Amino acid sequence: MSLAEIEKSYKDTLANDSSCCFECGQESSVEVSGYFRWKGILDRALAAIFLIPGIPIIGLSIALVRLTSKGPGIYGQTRVGKGHRIFTMYKIRTMRHNAENGTGPVWTKNNDDRITPVGRVLRKLHLDEFPQLFNVVKGEMSLIGPRPERPEFVAVLAKEIPNYLDRIAVKPGITGLAQINLDPDVDFESVSRKLVLDTEYVKRATVLFDVRLLLSTVMYLSGCNADWAKRVTRLKREVPRLSTSLTADEDDVTPAAATPSTQPISALQLVDSEGDGNGSNSGNGSNSGNGRSRLHGRTSTSHATEETPCPKPR
Repeated sequence: MSLAEIEKSYKDTLANDSSCCFECGQESSVEVSGYFRWKGILDRALAAIFLIPGIPIIGLSIALVRLTSKGPGIYGQTRVGKGHRIFTMYKIRTMRHNAENGTGPVWTKNNDDRITPVGRVLRKLHLDEFPQLFNVVKGEMSLIGPRPERPEFVAVLAKEIPNYLDRIAVKPGITGLAQINLDPDVDFESVSRKLVLDTEYVKRATVLFDVRLLLSTVMYLSGCNADWAKRVTRLKREVPRLSTSLTADEDDVTPAAATPSTQPISALQLVDSEGDGNGSNSGNGSNSGNGRSRLHGRTSTSHATEETPCPKPR
């Protein structure tokens, strides 16, 4: 299917669900920060600068993937962007080709045997996310924002989680407040908890907020302890489970999401792996084959008790 056909099918699905209010234009009720009116210009400029060292890294990564496993070095998945726009998000392949042929869509697990040796290194260093800089330059994504989700999943999540569509009031991002604070999604509750932080960012985004998020991400990728990096940048957030209250280091924020269901998303095939790795939509992301970022989220738990900030220079 073409992107236009996928977008039409997706919008038809939402329009048929009265709870989404898609036809009446009320699918998003969040008050968006005025910063987003010109944020795209800054995003594109920074992404273009990051691509100067990024293109050689992407090229080398693709070459290593092609030399060590069968299949393409880069793949794409359809995602939902701002205002329900459908686009193709790019990632470097880290799983074996056609990884889901025998299982169908399944969550990426720790020590997943579908991940190739080179892919495991790329994921650890988060180099598989670098191609999304091209999505930012094209204006489809932002450096910082809610992670983009697949259209078939959005249709289900929008029905089950109140105000879920608030997160598509802005362009999706490569990293974000929810990604650096919370683990990958496993059920409706975990999605709702991330929605709390996505909504905070949509409402309160500023240049300084983005600088702090980028700094926290860079510190983590440079080897700093994830929890320490979040505290230094004042981005540490605690979102209680099955609660509508939020404890934060800054001002209190009232989340939009109500108490969610704890039904596993996997039961509805809301998963995020690489699919066939050839650019089709059969297959997430944090990769998650990923569209869902691993940036601090997946690793922060293991470091929670550590207080060693950054590695000492040699």
